Amino acid sequence: MKVKLLVVGKTDGKSLIQLISNYENRLKHYVKFELEFITDLKNVQNLSESQQKEKEGQAIIKKLSPSDVLVLLDERGKTYTSVEFSDFLQKKMNSGIKQLIFTVGGPYGFSEAVYQRAEGMISLSKMTFSHQMVRLFFIEQVYRAFTILRNEPYHHR
Repeated sequence: MKVKLLVVGKTDGKSLIQLISNYENRLKHYVKFELEFITDLKNVQNLSESQQKEKEGQAIIKKLSPSDVLVLLDERGKTYTSVEFSDFLQKKMNSGIKQLIFTVGGPYGFSEAVYQRAEGMISLSKMTFSHQMVRLFFIEQVYRAFTILRNEPYHHR
């Protein structure tokens, strides 16, 4: 199974890019992982909130193939402990899916079409994080999940 994190816009900040890259490299030992960027929309000041969500939603859906399983990182999603999230990933791997895609929406969230296409939603916290930080937190949690599945000492139970 391949795991992909699909995000709107490039990651800002050298330090954040380095941290994300560190976890991407660590993940290579466990799973095929890809961080994919959707180009920021142009002239967003001329778009309403709903127009911006629609255009970003179209860009997200365009990146999906019919067999992809899409899970949204959304504040209204289900919360997991790290161990529960590792179980979630194990079940997805056991189900035989080819590609599991997690996505972070733009500043206003997801369009209705993206919500309709999604097969689940996960919340990382009841707190609000910047879209930039969510990338790092999520990739670290994917890495942590695989170390849990392998009983490696990174995660102390």
